[in-house]
Amino acid sequence: MKDKGAVSKEIFDQQVRSYIRNEHSLELIQKAYDYAHEKHEGQFRRSGEPYFTHVLSVAYILATLNADPETVAGGLLHDVIEDCDVSDEDFRKEFGDEIYTLVNAVTKIGNLKFKDREEYQAANHRKIFIAMAKDVRVIMIKLVDRLHNMRTLQFQPREKQERIATETLEVYAPIAHRLGLAEIKNELEDLSFYYLNNDKYHEIAHLVENKKSERDQQVRKMIEEISSILTEHNIPFRIFGRSKHLYSIYRKMEVKHKRFDEILDLLAIRVITKSELNCYECLGYIHATYKPIPGRFKDYIAMPKVNLYQSLHTTIIGIDGKIFEVQIRTEEMDRIAERGIAAHWAYKEGQGAHHEQKDIVKELEWLKAFEEDEESKDANRYMSDIVNDIFNANIYVMTPKGRVIDLPYGSTPIDFAYRVHTEVGHQTVGALVNDVLVPLNSVLKTGDVVSIRTNKNSGPSEDWLKFVKTSNAKNKIRAYLTKKEEQERAETVKLGEKMLHDDIKRRGLNAEEVLEHKKVAEICPQLQVKDYNDLLYAVGCKSLTTQSVIEKLVKAQKKEVDEETLRPILEKNQNKRRNAGSKTDVIVKGIDSMKMQMSSCCKPVYGDPIIGYVTRGSGIRVHRKDCPNVLNEKARLIDVEWNPEKDPSIHYETDISIYMKDRNFLVSDIVTVIAQYKATMLAINVVLNQQDLTAKAAIRIVVDDTEQLQTLMANLRKIESVLSVDRVIK
Repeated sequence: MKDKGAVSKEIFDQQVRSYIRNEHSLELIQKAYDYAHEKHEGQFRRSGEPYFTHVLSVAYILATLNADPETVAGGLLHDVIEDCDVSDEDFRKEFGDEIYTLVNAVTKIGNLKFKDREEYQAANHRKIFIAMAKDVRVIMIKLVDRLHNMRTLQFQPREKQERIATETLEVYAPIAHRLGLAEIKNELEDLSFYYLNNDKYHEIAHLVENKKSERDQQVRKMIEEISSILTEHNIPFRIFGRSKHLYSIYRKMEVKHKRFDEILDLLAIRVITKSELNCYECLGYIHATYKPIPGRFKDYIAMPKVNLYQSLHTTIIGIDGKIFEVQIRTEEMDRIAERGIAAHWAYKEGQGAHHEQKDIVKELEWLKAFEEDEESKDANRYMSDIVNDIFNANIYVMTPKGRVIDLPYGSTPIDFAYRVHTEVGHQTVGALVNDVLVPLNSVLKTGDVVSIRTNKNSGPSEDWLKFVKTSNAKNKIRAYLTKKEEQERAETVKLGEKMLHDDIKRRGLNAEEVLEHKKVAEICPQLQVKDYNDLLYAVGCKSLTTQSVIEKLVKAQKKEVDEETLRPILEKNQNKRRNAGSKTDVIVKGIDSMKMQMSSCCKPVYGDPIIGYVTRGSGIRVHRKDCPNVLNEKARLIDVEWNPEKDPSIHYETDISIYMKDRNFLVSDIVTVIAQYKATMLAINVVLNQQDLTAKAAIRIVVDDTEQLQTLMANLRKIESVLSVDRVIK
């Protein structure tokens, strides 16, 4: 498994001139050759060869594929930006934007930080695939670059061999397969197999070699017989035997659990003829002579593969009961079967590559999937989606017009619809599979003919996300739902704004003054909304009333409550203590006329769990059960309880402590909330910690019962900058 030898300048020139004769194009390639040779001067590969031998080999392989002059030049220059300290600007000046775009696409990402090598590789793959969707020549350069690197991988350390071979098998061989590049795909797979499972590679190679002479003899006899039949019927043809590559044999043995001698297409014959009609004629005469094995016939001419492959495949019982696979195709089909996209993309003098590019993209519509997630910033997710939707596609379904759509196993009509077109997916309302109406979550299988029913006024449902298989469909559905949600939100915000403005106007207020930016910012935390837009949305949804918002905004016009402002409030409240603590709702069963007093240490409130403490000469003091001052006084404790029929004229004093981050208008907000929940504030003392700008407020209030107290404390906690609210026991 070694390189097939360094390419000389003479051999390279000879190959280029075999299909490019335009002097301007030849001058461009020569200029690229000279530039790369100069820039890579003094650089060497691990093999000891000059580094330039690598880029020359890449350009030569591209030339054997009849690549256009710009791509051949790109092959020569593909490493100069990355390895030769050539700036993007200098490169553009020398070779223009077109070649720069090709070279830049295959240049590894640098100067960025990644979590690990996996993320770095994903970012590089993403960059290449997105560029490939715009210009397929990018992936041709990259695949040929990887092919030559794999041919010379023996000079790398073992760890690097395994890493590169794994990446090749998981990423580059599948994309070569999807592009129909059978020659490149097969060689990449066999080379990767060689480095990743060397023992198995040699085992299968040995089995193949041992059977070679016997197999060659059987194939030769079969070729003679088929040739005789086709000659007799005057069908133009050429015929030859073919061998399966080693990794393909290994995969069949591993995945299908078959023994080496059970693999049918080890004995394989290919018939190349002139026209499609000749292909079917050949098939008819072969089936008339040899018994075909049921279920093994495939017509890829009538229904080409998604990588443009066309051929007739049949498996027959031939000489001495031996089983042969026969492939029948035209010369053009054979060219496409071996070279895939490269056959379409081949340079034709005077026509250039761009003419073919449009045809290729039209034929290979799945290429769009590589570009559709371009805005995604997550390279790992991008690669995961591509592997799921494209590389792992293994069922083939058709549109009513016969267009083949490939999808991963488990896909549904919704996945099919989005693969056809985004708008078809969005407007799907029903599906026919093989002319039968089926649920949208039905699982498709190979051979199904799917017809989608649409309605322009319809749209995707969130329920679809529960059963769609492809990442493409999921992403499109989420994007649609997000956009719809944003539109609906915008409409609700607009409605909320109108409702608020109308109510402000109805109250005879000035909307500009009431909705002043600072005032709105102050009240948003109290209303549990993030900002003005959220506030308008809440009003539009009717989760906030315009009345509550306007009241808050009007109150926000007041300045911070300072000591001078608080004093009259506190003095007024002191004068109307409403007999707090002078009477109680506490009773002792069996005792009618016992003097009761609420303790001053824990200040119980109606509804608190309570206990009585028998004093010397002062009756019973009522404490909260968790009051530490009576926990160890069991001998003098007595059961007491609240009167079920509360006296509405009796109110209770209690102390609370608020810990908060200092900010403007904070005390004002606290006072407003206390008043809003109809509690009476008797005293407030705020102590500011200058070091961390936190503050602690000790507040004495009067409430009716614990329900009112708990509601008040819960709403105090909602105030912006408040960290905690607790009751105090002294």
